[in-house]
Amino acid sequence: MTSVIWSATQRMAASSPAGKAGTALLAGAAVLAATALWNNSRARQAERDHPPRGRFLEIDGTRLHYLERGAGPPVVLLHGNVVSAEDYVWSGVLDRVAERGHRVVAIDRPGFGYSDRPQGKLWTPAAQARLLRRACARLGLERPVVVGHSWGTLVALALALDDPDAVGGLVLLSGYYKPTARLDVPLAAPPAIPVIGDVLRYTVSPLLGRAMLPLNLKAMFAPQPLPDRFRHDFPYGFPVRPWQIRAEAQDAATMVPAAAALRARYHDLRLPVTIMAGTQDQIVDVDGHAVWFHEAIPGSELRLVPDTGHMFHYAVPEQVAEAITATVTRQPMTGGSDRASTPPVVELGHRPAA
Repeated sequence: MTSVIWSATQRMAASSPAGKAGTALLAGAAVLAATALWNNSRARQAERDHPPRGRFLEIDGTRLHYLERGAGPPVVLLHGNVVSAEDYVWSGVLDRVAERGHRVVAIDRPGFGYSDRPQGKLWTPAAQARLLRRACARLGLERPVVVGHSWGTLVALALALDDPDAVGGLVLLSGYYKPTARLDVPLAAPPAIPVIGDVLRYTVSPLLGRAMLPLNLKAMFAPQPLPDRFRHDFPYGFPVRPWQIRAEAQDAATMVPAAAALRARYHDLRLPVTIMAGTQDQIVDVDGHAVWFHEAIPGSELRLVPDTGHMFHYAVPEQVAEAITATVTRQPMTGGSDRASTPPVVELGHRPAA
């Protein structure tokens, strides 16, 4: 008798508009749930295939993962979007700087690699800088030269502006320095929206991310091809993990307002600043950012690398290492009328990495 009633109920539900709508909603929810489980499983598998290579420390309940090499004057490396601290390993920059007699620490920014990004907090460059400043203190890194690539330049600048005595110098690679209209921001930001974004980053966003990742990486490295080591070692599943998608989306959403807030304070920089960029960067306009920033910061040094793009540090890691060590030895500027005049632009020769 029960089976007869159940069959009749199914027929009634299928025959009424409300029943059909309910069935469709249940089917859609089942598909989303299955997709979320599959994406989560893929993300965990990516982590098993590529376990952490460094150490961990916990700052105010946030676990940070970092890589460390060498001994000597300290250098801190901050990566950009999509990648992690290992970006400096794959490019060869980390080991080259360590070999030049420096203690080098590359940190996974919150939400990237194996570092946490706790919910309930807006992880602006200033917020990340506060966390990383405490991490540097915990690690005994006194007045390090801070190197930032791409989005990481905003964190490096926030570190230097919020606590000038904590930073010995800046080396800024492929940086974004002033607010501009960017089509990629509204496209990348939705997974940062509460509730809706949570659904997206566990269901649709990883699928779209996997489809778009090859094109994004091609644009990042253009006009150079993807280096062999990056192609072989990069964990392609990491950028499309739901928790890293949230970090990437939040960074995209806060990038323009963060640059606007920092721009008003650039005149306060009183430390050695080296700016580097690839002349054919397809992600950040070189003239509108690197050249403009150099002209806005008297005493800064601008090094342009011809025939390279946003990831130029893979093409010329030795030149990047030399720029970092040179910044370590430069004397801080004193400000006011004693502030150094702006040096000419240095256009570097391009020599592919070995």
